[in-house]
Amino acid sequence: MQTPAIGQPRSRVDGRQKVTGQARYAAEHAVPGCVHGVLVTSTIAAGRITRLDTSEAAKTPGVLAIVSHLNSPKVPGYENPQPDKRVEGQQLRVFFDDKIHFSNQPVALAIAGTLEQAQHAATLVRVQYEQAPSQTDITKNLANSFKPKKAEDYTRGQPQAYQTAPVQIAHEYQTPLQVHNPMETHAAIAAWQDNQLTVWNKTQAPTLAQQDLMKLWNLPQASVRVHSPFVGGAFGGASRIWPPEMAAIIGAKVVGRPVKVVNQREQEFNMVGYRPRSVQRVALGAQADGTLVGVAHDAFGMTSRYEQFTERTLHPTKSGYRCPNAALAYHLVPLDMSTPCWARGPGETTGSFALESAMDELAYALKMDPLALRLKNFADVDPEGDKPWSSNYLRECYAQGAAQFGWDKRSPTPAATRDGDWLVGQGMAMGIYHASRATASARARLLPDGNLLVQSATADVGPGTATVMTQIAADASGVASENIRFELGDSSLPPAPGQFGSHTVASVGAAVHDACVALRQQLVNLAFSMPNSPFAQAKLTDLVAADGTVQLAGHPATSCRYGDVLRQAGQPALEVLHESPEVPEKGERSSKSFGACFIEVRVHAHTHEVRVSRIVSAIDAGRILNPQTARSQVHGALTWAIGLALMEDAVLDHRFGRITNADLASYHVPTNADIPLTIDVIFMDKPDTYLDPMGAKGLGEIGIVGVSAAIANAVFHATGKRVRDLPITLDKLV
Repeated sequence: MQTPAIGQPRSRVDGRQKVTGQARYAAEHAVPGCVHGVLVTSTIAAGRITRLDTSEAAKTPGVLAIVSHLNSPKVPGYENPQPDKRVEGQQLRVFFDDKIHFSNQPVALAIAGTLEQAQHAATLVRVQYEQAPSQTDITKNLANSFKPKKAEDYTRGQPQAYQTAPVQIAHEYQTPLQVHNPMETHAAIAAWQDNQLTVWNKTQAPTLAQQDLMKLWNLPQASVRVHSPFVGGAFGGASRIWPPEMAAIIGAKVVGRPVKVVNQREQEFNMVGYRPRSVQRVALGAQADGTLVGVAHDAFGMTSRYEQFTERTLHPTKSGYRCPNAALAYHLVPLDMSTPCWARGPGETTGSFALESAMDELAYALKMDPLALRLKNFADVDPEGDKPWSSNYLRECYAQGAAQFGWDKRSPTPAATRDGDWLVGQGMAMGIYHASRATASARARLLPDGNLLVQSATADVGPGTATVMTQIAADASGVASENIRFELGDSSLPPAPGQFGSHTVASVGAAVHDACVALRQQLVNLAFSMPNSPFAQAKLTDLVAADGTVQLAGHPATSCRYGDVLRQAGQPALEVLHESPEVPEKGERSSKSFGACFIEVRVHAHTHEVRVSRIVSAIDAGRILNPQTARSQVHGALTWAIGLALMEDAVLDHRFGRITNADLASYHVPTNADIPLTIDVIFMDKPDTYLDPMGAKGLGEIGIVGVSAAIANAVFHATGKRVRDLPITLDKLV
């Protein structure tokens, strides 16, 4: 019998394509007749365009058109707006009217035969504005906050019970505006043929992008096709149709040729989503032995004035700890900014910084070990609704992570450990992230040569989707991994949810599994009934399909290879199309992924430079289907967490509503030198079959949730200085 593919550390099936340059990303597709578009963006944050002069730009060599609100074709979805299911309100309507909603908003598109001609023409477009007062500072606009439609306050027990506890802490925490900044900037090539729209773009969700474009242009499904076979990083930033894609589509309609639009790096800031800045107020009350009495958590997030973007900031507080009394409230602050969007661990990453920092502060107030406090308040069931967990190995995460880290050797006294000029600190935090499964479809097609083609319109933004789906298909079908090809990234394939929310493996993986299991059964049926079957004297139930053959159970010599079955039965191929249903998040059980992160930092006593020197991350994400790609996911999440905690901060000049450090020279992200040499990732690797037959839970997000708090807690342990406003820069430790 072949070795099971699931659980093996397989290299990426598309790795060779990527490292040899054969992989084609959004802007790299060879589309005949394609011309170039370059965006002109607003220099004010609020107001209106009073004059837009394109005369000089239009006369330059190679220019085909300058598109703006003055000559843009009508977009049906703009005239009859339907709120997006994911975000309440009307998305930005590119080239719709003269109104300016945020700085860096597209106001024109210069289209020319070459990129250089389009770039030059864009510099010649003259725009005059009537500027209106703008507000981009969340901290100065909290009084203007409101209750969003898609989020409700949450209470259990007595809302202010924490005030009755003998030990209390109450503090405000802030997280910065953070930009996704993937290697591949947002890009699209759009082409119209008659009333057929084809888009090659950067998306985490080909099916969803197709549906959005159908709605925007009032087209049937057969008239819209989205290609996105490779995505150069996204983290949530490619989860919807953004202005560059719409500009390319509108431009292509104007000039009657395919148009390519590629964002400049500066345009990745405040145009195509970002993690919104947050202000959070957390109060905890506990008995002297550490038992939580009550929690209050007020969270303020920022949004645009034209949409209501909400995220799950309060979810770690709802479910993270056993606590009988809770009062949680979520508010939105409308600003003259573009709409934020989901960023890795959306909401939970932000909310866990406040909650896990507060838990650390409570531990010191109690003179109690931070790990002991968390164990004391471990939730045996989900406190939100008292539902049983589908599985919960957080205790094991604590135990194995602490043992690997050597937590028991940690001095309880802050600023007590020194190594030369370096102050050494150790901190920890818990992570929790929802695990879910959405409806998804997959097609499995077996060919006479024994090869298997599996298809689904999912995406791969970097975690190794095609690799893991190949492993799932191998075990479910009995075809060896090297004989399986998984196709994705095309809306013409069987529909699939977007690759976000850590549900791709559970959702698409379940569909792939079910389709391949059904295919294998059909193959057995075919082998049993085909002419001159070697199984004519056997019972159908005695046949098994494995190792690429249909064989008689207990008698492997009586067998027929898959390809021979098809040929003998006169079948050119065997195909199964299967849709697997969702497992609703609000079901009979609560499904979550869990993590415990232990961090060591070194803070220079004189310069106050902070270095993360050691990490142990223990993860409960169900069964680990590929430990190699899974470990890579956690490493990536930890890297971004270091950026969030110590470096990343999109700095707004509130006079102009413009991000001042809109490049990768001054917007600091971690490099190799910032990452510790020692990163230990420990997987519990315990199957949970509540969501899917493979036993997997979500992995992509859980690796970042809570980590920024663990770093801040370690910095406090090293210095005795508590920083509640990320990032922890040198000035905050002076």
